[in-house]
Amino acid sequence: MKKFDFPLVADVLFYTLAAWFVLVGVLRAAHVAGGVCFAAATLIALAFGGVLLFAFSLRRRRRALGKAEREEREKLMLHLALETDERVRAALLAAICADGKDAHCEGDALAADGTIVVPVFAMQPLSADTVARLLKTYKERPFLLVCNALSPEAEGLLRAFGRSAMRGEEVYELFRRTDTMPAPLICGELPRRSAKTALKRAFSRHNAYPFFVSGAGLLLMSLYVFFPVYYLVAGSLLLFAAVLIRTFGREA
Repeated sequence: MKKFDFPLVADVLFYTLAAWFVLVGVLRAAHVAGGVCFAAATLIALAFGGVLLFAFSLRRRRRALGKAEREEREKLMLHLALETDERVRAALLAAICADGKDAHCEGDALAADGTIVVPVFAMQPLSADTVARLLKTYKERPFLLVCNALSPEAEGLLRAFGRSAMRGEEVYELFRRTDTMPAPLICGELPRRSAKTALKRAFSRHNAYPFFVSGAGLLLMSLYVFFPVYYLVAGSLLLFAAVLIRTFGREA
């Protein structure tokens, strides 16, 4: 059963109603008869809402696919940073071999088609010091550094010595393309900010000012629009919320 997407429906309803109010105001200003005005505004707003529903649904599906891939890549990078060096090399060796290359273990590194492959995964982008140690270790031998990310200094050092790197995006693509994703992943669930924490931050005292400005702006706009009731109600509520947040809100 498909999950009901309330945020999507709420967005479409909001824009549809907004379009309806605007159309009614414009048509009434053009002295269109009442019945024709409301009927035309309703039909145009519904058509507009249908187009928005299709466009928003397509965009959300694309974003969902991209978000799923980003989350899977982040989980893989976390796994490779926490896993033992031996298992990281074994997983990377399996992926390289599945990609059609001749590879084998060579000490603390791998060799693939005659190129030394050095996996170094960490929680933070690798520093220039790490790259410098690898340059000392392998001296004149060329190598491919496989990592999650590189600092700008590390990238510059690698480039200066003619060495290359395979970063997290390419590593993830290699495992995904060859269907050799490690399983199970260590700490597969990344910590996320809870709704309760987000709500507390939204209603902290320092947010009283934006609420106040928004409410005052809506009240001011009510003087110049065709249908001021919405602006009066919303502006008053925002001003009231600003007072409550300023009085009872938590410190940031």
